Amino acid sequence: MQELFKKYNVELEPHELVKFEKFLEIFKEKNAVINLSAIRDDAWIIEKHFIDSVMLNVFVELEWKVADMWTGWGFPLIPLAIVNPEVQFVWIDSVWKKLKAIEEFCEKLEIKNVKTLNGRAEAIWQNLDYRESFDFVTSRATAFFPTLLEYVVPLLKVGWVFCAYKLDDKEELKSTKKALSRLSAKILKVKNYNIWWQDRTIVLIEKLEKTNPKFPRKDGIPLLNPIK
Repeated sequence: MQELFKKYNVELEPHELVKFEKFLEIFKEKNAVINLSAIRDDAWIIEKHFIDSVMLNVFVELEWKVADMWTGWGFPLIPLAIVNPEVQFVWIDSVWKKLKAIEEFCEKLEIKNVKTLNGRAEAIWQNLDYRESFDFVTSRATAFFPTLLEYVVPLLKVGWVFCAYKLDDKEELKSTKKALSRLSAKILKVKNYNIWWQDRTIVLIEKLEKTNPKFPRKDGIPLLNPIK
């Protein structure tokens, strides 16, 4: 496992390597029971899930409080929590069984810097305990970019950053122009890399001003009618 991480210029501390080795085993055990992922080969899990998750550390120094949205079964959340133990992570999802799986993984791995938050985005985002309270937000391979922006940007503090894990799709990136304008955000950098011969990217987006209270719109509208 250590050699695979080094292949991508990611250096692990010995105790981090131990956690990743244990995570591999418990992930495979859980995957055999409830089908978390179609990826079952050890090397594929390490590269396509573990390493892809921690590639963010190559480009960004995470700090303070990070929300991870909807990314399913612990990626990039758990790998990032392992290599950033000083950062507080909050995982947000409306699917209870996913949150229970994450909590189980964290308990077995003795990860203390992860909390879970169960609820629909439209309700959570209007709660002042969470709205504009995060320094970073991450999301990996989830919704269409303009939809994702409408849900994510309201969570960020002004001046802080959304880190979007995406496939390298220049047309989808272009589709964000109107949403970025209306949500008072801008693209800082686009970091490209390759995992297992697949071109991937992490788009870093800065929030410029407080978000208009009307965003995100209610009742799934961002999904059905994205800003574009």
